[in-house]
Amino acid sequence: MKAVTYLFLLILTAACGTLDVQPFQQLSDSRAITDAGSARAALLGTYSSVQNYYQLNYPVLGYLPGDNVRFNGTLNQFNQIDQNALSADNVIITETWTQIYQAINSANNVLAALPDLSDPLLTATEKNQLLGEAYFIRALAYFDLGRGWGGVPLVLKPTRSVADGQGIKRSTLEQTYDQVLADLTEAERLLLDGATRNRAVKNTARALRARLHLYRGQWAEAETFATQVIASPNYRLATPYRAFSAAPFGSSESVFELTYSIADPNNQWNNWYPSALGGQYTLQPTPEFVTLANRADAGGNRNVLLSTVRSGATDFVYGNLYNRAAQRDDPAYVIRLAELYLIRSEARARQGKLTDALTDLNVIRSRAGVPAGTAATANALLLAVENERRVEFAFEADRWFDLVRTGRADDVLGITDQRKWLFPIPFNDIAADADLTQNPGY
Repeated sequence: MKAVTYLFLLILTAACGTLDVQPFQQLSDSRAITDAGSARAALLGTYSSVQNYYQLNYPVLGYLPGDNVRFNGTLNQFNQIDQNALSADNVIITETWTQIYQAINSANNVLAALPDLSDPLLTATEKNQLLGEAYFIRALAYFDLGRGWGGVPLVLKPTRSVADGQGIKRSTLEQTYDQVLADLTEAERLLLDGATRNRAVKNTARALRARLHLYRGQWAEAETFATQVIASPNYRLATPYRAFSAAPFGSSESVFELTYSIADPNNQWNNWYPSALGGQYTLQPTPEFVTLANRADAGGNRNVLLSTVRSGATDFVYGNLYNRAAQRDDPAYVIRLAELYLIRSEARARQGKLTDALTDLNVIRSRAGVPAGTAATANALLLAVENERRVEFAFEADRWFDLVRTGRADDVLGITDQRKWLFPIPFNDIAADADLTQNPGY
């Protein structure tokens, strides 16, 4: 049995009850996407699949291995991530991998069905928009797999039977990112212009493409696509910093976020809030980050990421980015305009455009109420951007991946074994296919 065959079985098992619509990967072709209504519902189900892995698992993999967040508890799956001592049977690793492939399979169903679908209620413009959104979601999913696991099996057709999953072996990271680029190129061509925050439009694809080029070290391209988004009148930095997360359904700064509701909740707050506020307090800001965020020259008004509650004689400092406990509708922030400024700053610094790079950096520092940076060399600017990203995206899925992509996980975190910079392929998939190679070190 091939690894992707096993993934198919996991998809069938895990998809039940997680989507807002009936999981189409379990339906026969004749019942899946047959008209405009089912096409729209399938696309919403695809977004729901992305919500599933961004609700907790993927952000945890982005911040917990770094130096901003620590785990306070006894659950081994979280302790392994916190201590950078992952095993291939880690539950969060397995769940995240499976959830991402569920999103890919859902997108593949849309991409396979829509081109030949004929319904007078589905205009050519809307069909292109739905296709573009599916391409974007597949691109995001493969990008998220690539930066976490390296090269992965590229499944580009719907997986509806065991036979569909056979014979797909692992690609290289370059091949994986090539597929992301191909999907984003097609997404940008098909998508409409607009300012929708929780569904993809042209600038959503451009923003992810800027991030992709940054990860690939393609500095000119990263600058170009970041500039296109920054120049759009549809986005502006929310002021002050807290304003981007104050409204439940998208600020002017959100390029792409995932929305939740009390009926489809985001329960991240429960892991951050102390018991005095009804939470478990298992995810905590590290003392080092608390000090950093409270420094006037580093955190500035971003110290609002931290709150304190007194219980008995003890003050508990907690992270409150996810602060809508009553409504449970905190968005998952995937791409913010602030990131585009810092992508462009880094890309410009690496091209020797130091004055422009410093200007972009200081746009973010000014919004945070911290003194303007004065870095005068490329190396100093790159370090300043790294430090700025650490605070700006402290509790988003960013810090660990930043340190890995820049090769700084050893210098900053002391993780000398670079084999541990990638996550393990889940044990079940390795066991299902002797030809599927595990990442070295696991």
